[in-house]
Amino acid sequence: MMAHGPMGGRPGGPFRGPAGPPQTTRHPGQTLRQLVGRLRPEVPRITLAAVLASTGIAFTVIAPRIIGNATDVIFNGVVGKTLPAGMSKAQVIAGLRLQGRGQLSQLLSGMNVTPGKGIDFSQLGVILGVVALLYLLGAAFSWMQGYLMAGVAQRTVFAMRSDVEAKLRRLPLQYFDSHPHGDLLSRVTNDIDNVTTTLQQGLSQLLTSVLTVVGVLAMMVWISPLLAVISLVTVPLSIGVTLVIARRAQKQFAAQWEWTGTVNAHVEQTHTGHALVQVYGRTDSTIDDFDSKNQKLYEASFRAQFLSGTMQPAMQLLANLNYVAIAVIGGYRVVSGTMTLGDIQAFIQYSRQFTMPITQIASQMNLLQSGLASAERVFEFLAADEEEPDVAETQPASPPAGHVTLEHVAFRYVADTPLIQDFNLDVRPGETVAIVGPTGAGKTTIVNLLMRFYQINSGHIIVDGVDINLLPREHLRSMFGMVLQDTWLFAGSIRDNIAYGKEGATIGDVVAAAKAAYVDQFVRTLPDGYDTVLDEDASNISAGQRQLITIARAFLARPAILILDEATSNVDTRTEVLIQEAMARLRSGRTSFVIAHRLSTIRNADSIVVMDAGRIVEVGSHTDLLARRGFYYNLYSSQFSSTPGADAAVMLPI
Repeated sequence: MMAHGPMGGRPGGPFRGPAGPPQTTRHPGQTLRQLVGRLRPEVPRITLAAVLASTGIAFTVIAPRIIGNATDVIFNGVVGKTLPAGMSKAQVIAGLRLQGRGQLSQLLSGMNVTPGKGIDFSQLGVILGVVALLYLLGAAFSWMQGYLMAGVAQRTVFAMRSDVEAKLRRLPLQYFDSHPHGDLLSRVTNDIDNVTTTLQQGLSQLLTSVLTVVGVLAMMVWISPLLAVISLVTVPLSIGVTLVIARRAQKQFAAQWEWTGTVNAHVEQTHTGHALVQVYGRTDSTIDDFDSKNQKLYEASFRAQFLSGTMQPAMQLLANLNYVAIAVIGGYRVVSGTMTLGDIQAFIQYSRQFTMPITQIASQMNLLQSGLASAERVFEFLAADEEEPDVAETQPASPPAGHVTLEHVAFRYVADTPLIQDFNLDVRPGETVAIVGPTGAGKTTIVNLLMRFYQINSGHIIVDGVDINLLPREHLRSMFGMVLQDTWLFAGSIRDNIAYGKEGATIGDVVAAAKAAYVDQFVRTLPDGYDTVLDEDASNISAGQRQLITIARAFLARPAILILDEATSNVDTRTEVLIQEAMARLRSGRTSFVIAHRLSTIRNADSIVVMDAGRIVEVGSHTDLLARRGFYYNLYSSQFSSTPGADAAVMLPI
């Protein structure tokens, strides 16, 4: 039900949306802690995934060291084949020194070479077989780790979606009145999807990268502590570059998702009011407005992607500089005989593996930052103020009678702007009370207060002798049935839309309600009858037919208290007469509140409450109020005096 805004009118319009610039991520650390907190139920699985990842990475990390041994076997065989057979390694080295070839003798001193012996292919085959097995096992453990982490991410987001859905049911109507629908939809769909992608890829990548860095660093220290220290110099440089770029990119990612919500809100609202856009010739201005917002989204997205995109080239530059240093120093040590060629080959592989995880994290920073910005928007939504909890959890045992009393009720949307003041009304069971008044008088606000969509500031609203604040909202609202001026039908069959009014309704119940509301006669003319599927906006039937279906839904619900908010505004005059007759039957024995702008439709009400500026100015029957020639008389007369020269005596059936 659409609530009235602070002055009693409906809040906003089809083009309502945030006009100011989007805010940046205010609490990235807090958002990250909240996101990590969501992963606590998955700690056992994450631990198992870490064990699997550690095992797989251990196999993968050991493999380059063994490949280095294979390189040594090949290199030793090639060099040994060139040396004279029958001599020992020591004799060859001594002969080279005597010839003044000291550098070559140093190279041979660091090699496991046998003069005259070529490549040992049997040993080489064993080494390569072991390497293949290690890589195969590493891939298998990595697959199992990825499988577990995918489940962790999906279950975490599943719980988040469930919390969002539950949150939607606990939010007060005021929240939906004060937030653009497009931005709200963006938070609960686009932002959650973005968090899903971040967790799906980021968790696994982070776990694998950290373990890879630890394992590779251990192997590098084992092979050459000196070269390991040189490689470690790039770590603080990499972290510094990452932090500098990440801080700047994070603001732009927050802006990107804020503007995404703004654009979504604009599209959703202009789509809803598409007919008005055309009628009032606002197409060009609407397009200009969209272009302006879209340009802001483009600029924020461009800056975010560009800044985050510079991270990987920067990291690659550091990795290349590290590679050059290792190649030069490592080559010198090979020549000097302090390292083997296989060792330097393995170390170069490890240096690439060492910088690769950092480079991968850097390349994923745009995803991580974007996900963090989206997570903050979702957590802001989950932290929104909810309806005050129900005081009582027990429901009255007796069936509701529909006796409604309002005692000295006061309410205001804005703290310093009173709307409803000292409102008193007593409606006996079965009575029909019409509430009339000019726009902004507070008519629909009274209905919202009755159903606790808003909390009154003072006074009491009593239903069947019980203050509504002592009744659970679910029980209170189950007493009411509503037919609104703005019809709401969901994408589904006509039968499902009518059956929405009563859980477990049979097709017989649906048809009976449809006949009572004059729906059956037009449904029978449709090819699929009650199985006719309505599209998202129910645009495949007329506005009047949509209104009739909502009335049939109220017939099926048969509540104790009925609320009719200009319920016949979308039907033709002939159908209105039929609906009035049907409404009379529906209201029989039920308390009814009728909000009407066309005063001719409420002549038979038991009592008419005339409101102005949040106060009751007159109460009485239609005939009595006209006879008084007061506020109601003037209001009624204004609806029949638009025809020039019309005879008021004829137009006013007093």
